[in-house]
Amino acid sequence: MPELPEVEALRGLLENRVVGRAITRVWLVAFSALKTHTPPLDALHGLEVSGVSRHGKFLDVDAQGVHLVFHLARAGWLVWRDEVPTAPPRPSKNPLALRVVLDDGSGFDLTEAGTQKHLAVHVVTDPQQVAMVATLGPDPLADDFSPAAFGAILDRAGRSQIKGVLRDQRVIAGIGNAYSDEILHAARLSPFTPATSLDEAGRAALYEVVRRVLREAVERAGGKEAKELKDSKRATMAVHGRTGQPCPVCGDVVREVSFADSSLQYCATCQTGGKPLADRRMSKLLK
Repeated sequence: MPELPEVEALRGLLENRVVGRAITRVWLVAFSALKTHTPPLDALHGLEVSGVSRHGKFLDVDAQGVHLVFHLARAGWLVWRDEVPTAPPRPSKNPLALRVVLDDGSGFDLTEAGTQKHLAVHVVTDPQQVAMVATLGPDPLADDFSPAAFGAILDRAGRSQIKGVLRDQRVIAGIGNAYSDEILHAARLSPFTPATSLDEAGRAALYEVVRRVLREAVERAGGKEAKELKDSKRATMAVHGRTGQPCPVCGDVVREVSFADSSLQYCATCQTGGKPLADRRMSKLLK
């Protein structure tokens, strides 16, 4: 799933290529992707793109006050095309969900792999009309995301595990499973640490790590083509997606905790005092 750094890179790519161009056509291929009906999709036709912004993991293409807002979900992606095929796309088994054509013949596709379809496209006159955008927490790279604001978030979280706090979009926008793993590894914290157990120094340290990890990831992703972002992200992960491989800091094996529909990765030496965390799914299988 693309998270804040990759979505920010896609935002920059779109901003450089679509602002000032008119949308000539939007083709909807996967009808389940469109979550709104007013304004209609063809309200975008003929409008000039005036800006591209990011709301957490959502991208927002503003065409003279009509917004194409989309979330790529777990298996969605954006494919840029210097030349869009002239023939209208037809529903098929390929992953194409939506195609946007610009007045110079270029454009982009939204695709989604797999059978679970969660890619979401909205056409609205205000991004806040998208329920999940309206309920987003603060952006962790925003100027007003201060240590005090982060401390207040941890206070409200109470005994909730810090991994869940970091990836809850209603609490902090843009961090998902991958970067929460990376942040906690860099901060040397167990993912199961209760939010309120952190003292003042621990909170300050975690705040700095959140900002540093995300800023560095944004810098690495910036300027890359969309097709390069996935591999670039995977190549820079220290623990996420690296179960069984050596930790780049201490050399211990990277371990995993599995859940029903996701998993987390961590280093026991760096994060849990050398004690492996219980893998609840494996524990059930061994009973």
